[in-house]
Amino acid sequence: MITLAALFALSVVPFVLAAPQPTPDPIHVPLLRRNPHNVEDLPKALAALKTKYRIGSSAAKRAGNSASIPVIDEQNDSSYSGQITLGTPPQTFQVILDTGSSDLWVVTTSCTSCTSDETPFDPSKSSSYTASTSQLTINYGSGSVKGTVAKDTVSCGGFTIPDQEFLAATTLVANLLAPGVSGIMGLGFQTLSSLQVSPFWQTLYSSNMLAEPLFGFYLERWDTSSTIVSEAPGGSFTLGGTNTSLYTGDIEYINLPSGSTPSYWLQQVSTVTVQGKTIQISSSQGLAAIDTGTTLIGAPTSIVSEIWSAVPGAEALTGEYAGMYAFPCTTTVTASISFGGTDWPISSDDMNLGEVSINSAGTPMCVGGIFDIGSTVGTGSGVPSWIVGDTFLKNVYTVFRANPASVGFATLASGLNTTPSGSASSGANPAHEGDTNTRRPLG
Repeated sequence: MITLAALFALSVVPFVLAAPQPTPDPIHVPLLRRNPHNVEDLPKALAALKTKYRIGSSAAKRAGNSASIPVIDEQNDSSYSGQITLGTPPQTFQVILDTGSSDLWVVTTSCTSCTSDETPFDPSKSSSYTASTSQLTINYGSGSVKGTVAKDTVSCGGFTIPDQEFLAATTLVANLLAPGVSGIMGLGFQTLSSLQVSPFWQTLYSSNMLAEPLFGFYLERWDTSSTIVSEAPGGSFTLGGTNTSLYTGDIEYINLPSGSTPSYWLQQVSTVTVQGKTIQISSSQGLAAIDTGTTLIGAPTSIVSEIWSAVPGAEALTGEYAGMYAFPCTTTVTASISFGGTDWPISSDDMNLGEVSINSAGTPMCVGGIFDIGSTVGTGSGVPSWIVGDTFLKNVYTVFRANPASVGFATLASGLNTTPSGSASSGANPAHEGDTNTRRPLG
């Protein structure tokens, strides 16, 4: 059975933590991927994702520098992790970078439910730490994190924000974080923040600390590798610029939908093509959150049904897997998606999550990378009908731009995500330049 990234897999990035240099050139930081999840974990992950987006709920939810951060891909596309420092003197942590949320939180030494797998922040060792009297709970579907609202110095990718507000976590649901990950850094807009504060990236932007008002991601693929790895080079995250070695041609920017208040990084899906069949998506069903913290692609019920009807032998799963579809494992699923411009292809490797069952005819069936998010995803403007995660994002270079508020995609440079990253051809991968992370076998 192929290990796969859980729906709630979260993209994260280890950051170079030196002080910003006077040059406006981007600093590129590698990403790290971790935390294996098997097909059996999908039902819980699906529930977590629905809670994250309040699906079924009525609640809506310049001159300067740049830093490019290596991404580490952990355990075959399960999640991508990155480094920040917190406190004075700085304590170092791996955190999830998530464009589908906007809060920063880190587990602390006061966490009563944490395990030795999470490296905790020790407030008593930071001279700049300030705790408030406020307690806050953030829900993530499969559980929640609770803690004290606090302030301290946060550094990431060479940028430093003093008195950044964050949640010092004291209670954490089991299995919410992968081993070695200590928290989450949200990269959405302040509108989404449970803390009701400006996210780290947005503070950098409003303080005119970024060379350009944007950040970019390249997420590397490992789910086609025959070797199971606990962590591996996972791509690159760039703050305040883009990494031009990782894409070719122009970046196709499309502004956030007219009339929407920036919250999620939203786009409008216009078409989806599967096995050569193009499906037109109406504006009322096409609003999509572009989410580095989600592995799969979620879409409305009627559209998902039409998508999988184009794949011979595909069938809806039931029971705990309700909302997901399976197809004969021998079938190669070809798919692409457009947001009103280029029709971007999705690798068949990303459309196949691994074997889930054998049907009545004795045919091995594999889970598909597009799932049914339901017909009701909340009310009000800005509530997405789609969640577009790493199943798509591994196939493009993605840029999130603050002004004008937009999302851009570009074609990956030659040789990127075309073969399993563990093959010999990966040695010249520009995303790995300067990367010193080692790979550990899954224990």
